[in-house]
Formats: sequence, C-alpha cells, structure tokens
Amino acid sequence: MPRRGAIRFKLRVTPPADIDALSLAALKALVAQLLVELAEQKRLTAELREENARLKGLKGRPRIKSSGMEEASEAKRSGKPSKRRGRGKPMPRASIAEQTIKAAVPPGSRFKGYESFVVQELVLRAQVTRYRRERWVTPEGATVVAPLPAGVAGHFGPQLRRFLLVQHHQGQVTVERLVKQLRAIGISISKRQVMRLLIAGQDGFLDEAREVLRAGLQTAAWITVDDTGARHKRGNDVCTQIGNDRFTWFGTTSSKSRRNFLELLRAGYTDYVINTAALNYLRERALAGPVVRMLAEQPERQFADQAAWLAHLERLGITTLTVTPDPVQIATEGALWGSIRAHGLLRDTVVLSDDAGQFAVGRHALCWVHAERPGVRRGGRLHRTASRGATAHPRPDLALLRRAEGVPRQAGGAPAQHPMRPLRPHLWPAHRLRHARPPAQAAARQQSRAADGARSARDTAQHQRFGKRHGRVRQ
Repeated sequence: MPRRGAIRFKLRVTPPADIDALSLAALKALVAQLLVELAEQKRLTAELREENARLKGLKGRPRIKSSGMEEASEAKRSGKPSKRRGRGKPMPRASIAEQTIKAAVPPGSRFKGYESFVVQELVLRAQVTRYRRERWVTPEGATVVAPLPAGVAGHFGPQLRRFLLVQHHQGQVTVERLVKQLRAIGISISKRQVMRLLIAGQDGFLDEAREVLRAGLQTAAWITVDDTGARHKRGNDVCTQIGNDRFTWFGTTSSKSRRNFLELLRAGYTDYVINTAALNYLRERALAGPVVRMLAEQPERQFADQAAWLAHLERLGITTLTVTPDPVQIATEGALWGSIRAHGLLRDTVVLSDDAGQFAVGRHALCWVHAERPGVRRGGRLHRTASRGATAHPRPDLALLRRAEGVPRQAGGAPAQHPMRPLRPHLWPAHRLRHARPPAQAAARQQSRAADGARSARDTAQHQRFGKRHGRVRQ
C-alpha cells in the first residue's frame, strides 16, 4: 500500500525487448535520443538548482559576459530606427577585372548577351623579384649601374611596407604577430627588420603632422592644450596635446616647461626672433629694463637656430647675469614667442588649459571646470571675488574669467569665509587666485587646546616631547 502524502515520480521509459537484436542504425538512433534527453535533463537540473539557490538567498552561478572585442569591432547601432534609405549592395572599391566565360550550347542557339556575377577575392602571396641591373664601364673608367624601378627602396617592396603600417597602426597588430604572419605567407623577415620598416624612413608622416599643426595654429580661433606623463625609450617623458574640434597633434618631449611648450608651438621652425611681440613678452615677464633695451637696440633680430641665439646672448653679456628671474630663460622664451608670431601662428587664438603655468601664453583662458574653482556660488550663480592684483595688472582679454558676463558684481567684496589673494608676484599671469591660509583665530584655539592637554599630563616626559614637537606654547 502506498503511503498517503508521498510524492512519486513515474518515468515512462520503455526499454527495448532485446538490445542485442537491434541493428547498428537503431543503436545509433537510440544513443542520439538518449543524448538529447540527457542534455535536456542537465538543463532542467541547472535551472532547478539556480531557483533553489535564489529561494534560499544564495548566490547562483556567475554570469560570464562575452568578450568585448567582437562588440568593439562592430559598428554602434542607435536605439532609434534610421529614416534614411538603404544604399543598396556595397560595391567593391577595387577595380573590377572582366573575364568572359563561354557556354557550351547546341547548334542553332541564339546569343542573348551576358549575365554578370561579381566575385571578390583577397590574394596574399609572397612575390620575390631579382633585378638584374646592367653594369657598364665608361671609357673614362666610371661605372654606371642601371637604377632600380620607381618605388623600390631597400629589399622590401612598397606594398609590403604599406601592409605593415596598416596592420600595426590601424589594425593594432603587434610586431611578434606580424613576424609570424609574414613568415606564414612566405616572406623571409626578422623582428628587427619589421621594427625598422615601422620606424625608419617615416619622414613623410612627420612632415604631414607638422603641416597639420601649422595649419591649425594659423586658422584656429581656440585650442586646448594639456600634457601627461609618457614612457619613451625607457625613460619618463611628457606627451603634450594641442588641438581643437578640427585637428589634434601630439608631441613627446623630455620637459614640461614653458620654454618647451613654446618650442612645440613653433611647429617645426627653429629660428629665434626679437620683434614687437617678443619685447612685449619680455616686459610682461618683468625682465630688467636695461636688458630689454639692449636686445631691442641690436640690429640683428633673427637667429637661425639655438646655437646662434645663445652666442648672441653671450656677446651681450646676458649669460653672465646671476639674477632672479633668469634673464637667459626669459629672453629665450620671448624670442620663441616672437618666432611664433613672426610665422603667423596664434594670431588671435585663445589657449584653453587647466591653469598649468607652462600654458599661460598669449590669450589664455581656463576650461569651465578650472575657471569655477576660485569663484563662490550664491543663488545658483557664479561670482568672482575681487583681488588686489586684478586692478594692478589688468588683463582685458581675460575679463570673462574674473566675472561672468551679465552677472552683477557683489557688494562688499569677498566673503570672510573664503578669503582670496593673488599668487606670488613673480608668477605670471596675475589673474590666477588661490585660497589663503585659514584664519589665525582657529589656529590659536587649536594650539590653546593642545596646551591645556599638555598641562594636565602628569608625566613630564610627555610634556617635554610636546614642547619639542610644537615649539614654545604660552602658559
């Protein structure tokens, strides 16, 4: 008798009468059916285990996401349906070679033209050519050798060079994989040869990048600049970015000084120029008046390179001056700025930066994040606090950074909770502000509380250590 309340499962599996009597085909069909049922049972068991773990509050099986490489390689699809019409079948960009295929037809058939069928193919094969160049000896004894065909430079052809550049820079294929790939195709090449093909002889790309930078600095109304640390030749260098919404240029150097930034803004020019822009720069940087007059009175105003410029400063005796600020550094920066303006770069361009000192040249502004830092918000609007240096050294081109246009100036000056004062006078420009030190009353109260705690200490050694650590405290 079955017990009441017991739950039983009845599996309706009808075993065959005689397994040995089954044929090979019937056995295969039975095994396939059993495998399907086993896979279904495993799936149901896994679902029941996950449901049981969920009801008990346990963690289920981890969901492992698929690799993002396939998703990154696909084009991003917007959620909204596109209203543009389809462009039809994509046509091949390569030239189409015509090949006529004849058909075997019975006699009496009529010709009805052709039916086109386009097939695209990629051919990757190694091609090695041995050029037998003629050699002649002239009656004078000179040797004449036939030149190589146009485009052949070195022992690797132009198509192989183009393939390496596209695979490495656009396809992000590593050098090791490139070597294995080329050897699998049939090219005899080493890792060092691949590195030379990727690095050496790329002056054309450098010239193109320089021309892009020159065109951008000549026509841009504004540019953004920033720098970050970069590893280069096993050393810590600096990568500087210059650009806007139309162009971007990167340069890696070993310094992040203002002189280095001005050298990058020259866009490949190597001369040093003393003109009106350079003299104005020297006066703004508080260079001594006699030194400025000495540079302005010299008939020679343009110098081809750094060696000629330093020789000029040495003849004038400027390199022997040991004053602060350094006259050689400021004079060099001014000559670099004069070269920039002489070549028509940064005419009315605004340099937008993160308030780093090396970027404060020409018409300078801050991005909205860094421009709001010295300000105080009241009533949902940004107000700039007044500073003593703002009236002493006016900068009309940076007036929008001190007070937003249309926002009335606050009465009463800066609030007492956030006092502001200008930076040290030797730093330029004068419009930057920084928070002052906390009020002296709070520090005095803190010191008095610390002194009271020292008096209550019974151990004299603790009081001595307190005095050594904090100096003299009034009793």
